[in-house]
Amino acid sequence: MHPRLADDLADLPALLEAARERAVTFLDGVAERPVIPAWQPPPEVPLPESGAGLRAALAEFGEHWEPGLSGSAGPRYLGFVTGGATPAALAGDWLTATADQNSNTSLDATGQVLERRTVAWLRELFGLSDAHAGTFVSGATMSNTVGLAVAREWLGERRGVSPARSGVAALGPVRVLSGAAHASVTKGLSVLGLGHDALVAVGTLPGRESVDLVALERELAAQDGPCVVVANAGTVNTVDFDDLTALAALRDRYGFWLHVDAAFGAFAALSPASAHLVAGLDLADSICVDLHKWLNVPYDSAVQFTRRPDLQAEVFRSAAAYLGPLGANPDLVHLTPENSHRLRALAAWFTLRAYGREGYREIVERCVAGARALGRAVEAAPELRLLAPVRLNVVCFTLADEPTEQSLRALADAVSTEAFMTPTVYDGTPALRAAFSNWRTGEADVARIAAALEAAARKVTAEQA
Repeated sequence: MHPRLADDLADLPALLEAARERAVTFLDGVAERPVIPAWQPPPEVPLPESGAGLRAALAEFGEHWEPGLSGSAGPRYLGFVTGGATPAALAGDWLTATADQNSNTSLDATGQVLERRTVAWLRELFGLSDAHAGTFVSGATMSNTVGLAVAREWLGERRGVSPARSGVAALGPVRVLSGAAHASVTKGLSVLGLGHDALVAVGTLPGRESVDLVALERELAAQDGPCVVVANAGTVNTVDFDDLTALAALRDRYGFWLHVDAAFGAFAALSPASAHLVAGLDLADSICVDLHKWLNVPYDSAVQFTRRPDLQAEVFRSAAAYLGPLGANPDLVHLTPENSHRLRALAAWFTLRAYGREGYREIVERCVAGARALGRAVEAAPELRLLAPVRLNVVCFTLADEPTEQSLRALADAVSTEAFMTPTVYDGTPALRAAFSNWRTGEADVARIAAALEAAARKVTAEQA
């Protein structure tokens, strides 16, 4: 064994304690550190010929890299839809790295069994029936891509071909209809060989991001053969929801594959006040849910569900005998693009076991209350304008007078040490969006965000005058 490895192995308990102390210090300060700190990267250096050992690497990380890390795990990071890591999820993730399991095969079965049990808990959490099989993947992009891959194979089944065997050209033209598809859908279509142009944008309801069912039915009637419909259970800008029950009824009439992107909107099911938004979710043919958002487990983690795991295995099956059996209940290695993945389910298992449905209901309801409070603050600020109702956990807003991309960027920059929000364009208007999904965020954080935002808006507006 190399001497540096041998030394670190011998000193491992003390080195892990040093890493623990660094982690605790970071987490103790995450609520007060600048959300987006000012930072310059260290000079580039060549790969060292001789390593310095773990203790020196920890010191260098602390000096040069840790100061630039954002407060994305903290309570005032409202960009994208970013959760943190609950205490239980963090412990589960540490143990995931410690055990270093590849959980894809029944030949070494513990990780696979734990993943299946955790998927069953998630299915229950979101109100899904056991008709849905599920698998952990890296994020919403991969979850949507896997769902669309199963849909692609379903299209082949309807047309008497298998694109998994014969290639996507055997399908002929494919149409994917959606009212307000997330960017990950077009990425997935590109990866799957269906192409961006397969996506047909269907009209949405006036002032909404929810699909217009009349316009959708008109498109369906015009299709020559089966197609795919991608529905939204929580759009990224305004958390708008398609009518999933009505879409399922249309599916029964027109025979399309119904995929639902419920990356964070699925969590509406946890609260009696919002569960109606995801009525009909169980009727979908495939579903995307992102877990490193509102489940507050570490990156990267998501789950995909489908009613057709047989078609999923047809797409992703691996022929090598050493990878384990296909069979009627395929090993996980046959269900996603990955032949290897870390035991992502362990962090999810820990946090669900630790806090249960009740704990997650409280997180969801507190985040929704925070979004609504910030929405009221935006409405009360003369320099700001709310662009859409706060339906769940996202506040979409802009400057009241002549907003531009530059002025919205200036607003985001002016508030960035106190809160991070991501730019967007809603109905042609440059805007910012604040997404509440962190388990730490409370009333005091919302008040602090609102005050910082109002001050920044006054400053930017005065500079524009």
